[in-house]
Amino acid sequence: MAAVDHAYESDGTLFPGGRTLSCTACEQVFPDGSLRRVSDSRARDVPFVLDRLTGPRPAWRYSWLIDSRRIGMAGHSIGGAAASATMAADPRVDAGVNMDGTFFTPVPEGGLGGRPFLMLGGDPALLPPDFPDTSWEDGWPRLDGWKRWLTVTGAGHPGFTDWPVLGDQAGYPHPETPLSGTRSQQITRAYVGDFFDLHLRGMPAPRLDAPTAADPEVVFHRS
Repeated sequence: MAAVDHAYESDGTLFPGGRTLSCTACEQVFPDGSLRRVSDSRARDVPFVLDRLTGPRPAWRYSWLIDSRRIGMAGHSIGGAAASATMAADPRVDAGVNMDGTFFTPVPEGGLGGRPFLMLGGDPALLPPDFPDTSWEDGWPRLDGWKRWLTVTGAGHPGFTDWPVLGDQAGYPHPETPLSGTRSQQITRAYVGDFFDLHLRGMPAPRLDAPTAADPEVVFHRS
């Protein structure tokens, strides 16, 4: 698994040669809310990473361990938007997951070439009333392959990160995520893992077929 830390989105990104980058996005993008520029930029970053990992001259000496025929991408928040944006830009990404992210870059009207996509969201009841987001409704009919739209009761926006887990350990649970860190982690690992096992490895994933009593927090909105 490769984790991508996007340049110019935070202060103090240090490269091996000693070069340090500042948060250009903090000055030029985040203040005016032009977040599509961020997801579009990430959709250009990831193909570069794939080239460096699986191209003819890979930068990683263990690149032979990567099966370039089975590439999946999962992201949280704007990273989830970047997953679909990357799939639209690069056919090498075979399956994608958006964890509670607004589709700042809309799903193309022509779809994603029939490739599978999982939308795993936080509890709609925990959304602030002044944050209407119709991008999932708009994007759903454009997803033209296997797809699911699931939400997790009690999981707020940070529920798919390590924040609830670390917060529980420190005795400071996140107020926007009533679901425990342990349970948030279990659900995230199970459903995202099953999705990629199904679509990249051909393994059965009955958990994704319908609601199960073992996971009462998971609500199937669309399937």
